[in-house]
Amino acid sequence: MLEKLFKLKENNTDVRTEVLAGITTFMTMAYILAVNPSILAVAGMDQGAVFTATALASFIGTLLMAFLANYPFALAPGMGLNAYFAYTVVLGMGYKWEVALTAVFVEGIIFIILSLTNVREAIFNAIPLNLKAAVSVGIGLFIAFIGLQNANIVISGATLVELFSVDGYNLANGTAASFQDVGITVLLAIIGVIITSILVIKNIKGNILWGILITWILGIICQFAGLYVPNPELGFYGLLPDFSNGLSIPSIMPVFGKLTFDGIFSLNFIVVIFAFLFVDMFDTIGTLIGVASKADMLDEDGKLPKIKGALLADAIATTAGATLGTTTTTTFVESASGVTEGGRTGLTSVTTAVLFGLALFLSPIFLAIPSFATAPALIVVGFYMLTNVTNIDFHDVSEALPCYVCIIAMPFFYSISEGISMGVITYVALNLITGKVREKKVSTLMYVLAVLFILKYIFL
Repeated sequence: MLEKLFKLKENNTDVRTEVLAGITTFMTMAYILAVNPSILAVAGMDQGAVFTATALASFIGTLLMAFLANYPFALAPGMGLNAYFAYTVVLGMGYKWEVALTAVFVEGIIFIILSLTNVREAIFNAIPLNLKAAVSVGIGLFIAFIGLQNANIVISGATLVELFSVDGYNLANGTAASFQDVGITVLLAIIGVIITSILVIKNIKGNILWGILITWILGIICQFAGLYVPNPELGFYGLLPDFSNGLSIPSIMPVFGKLTFDGIFSLNFIVVIFAFLFVDMFDTIGTLIGVASKADMLDEDGKLPKIKGALLADAIATTAGATLGTTTTTTFVESASGVTEGGRTGLTSVTTAVLFGLALFLSPIFLAIPSFATAPALIVVGFYMLTNVTNIDFHDVSEALPCYVCIIAMPFFYSISEGISMGVITYVALNLITGKVREKKVSTLMYVLAVLFILKYIFL
């Protein structure tokens, strides 16, 4: 049955590999179950209800990806978009969270239409092969940077970013942390990177997942030994699951179906929808390009077979997520961790989706996984994606320079979509000015994208 559904042999994989990959993907993105509710609580939303909505939206979206596209990609409410929702739209612009959720819902409807009419697929296919490889490399650096930050190995400082020190951490965050809370977690994360790297070099099956679990266990041992002392006020919690509240599922009703269409025809509301549209569209396209490139899923023309199903799954998930009571549900870059483990079909996604479903009942376990344990996975997966740099033609500078801009923009601007924007604008501008557009046959859609990106920077 599984073979018939997911075509495992055709994709050179097996059930064990797919299940391990799905578990790994879930472990690297389980943090969203804790982070998303805390961010949306700032907007006045019920934290418990948002937790349930987050798990359900991730479950539904990831299952849709499995059955509409048979790809090993997982979906969840996107980071960045949830912060924009809470801090900019609700707190900054003064909209009620119900109105902001409606903007996300409308965005999802527009995406469904665009996906059915091949507009998003055409954009994906219009991006040149070299630039697609660059997107993968840029995402690798981006998620490695996220991993370094999650582990506090890199902190903000006088030079924007600097290597961790307890004094530097306290100065940057205005806290009174010590080696026994923040310091030991940094050391554990570094040890986790070393352990995961050794497992990768030894080609141990499930190396990324084992890296996460071993790092977590080491943290628990340190807690028992008194080397790690939880400090909830600074965000350093106990590493053992807390079952004091049982296994009950928080009610979703405080946020479920709370859509309101008052004031949706105002200019500000249209700007909000466009912002959601832009970031979600190009984050998704960038993630699909990057992860699919790493998994060798692109054909000889750089196209992704069954992309319509993948984009449609993403669009429907966004609409469903808004109805459930959470922000834009999108394809997660952490899917690369499962692909690195060998995941190649929708069975990986089904495994991840099932774990999101179980998380509703076993939330204390999954919420106990600390960021310093998942950070090494992101750092090592970043290395895997960085290897795509060899697919860029550096002999043609008109190809290589836009790729370079795309790559550095993602981590430095902290955005996949901004990296794509800069890459496309630079690619079109340099090839147009140097007269190389004729020999390369740059598509009309690339010109349109470049103009739209420039207009975005002018007016938004």
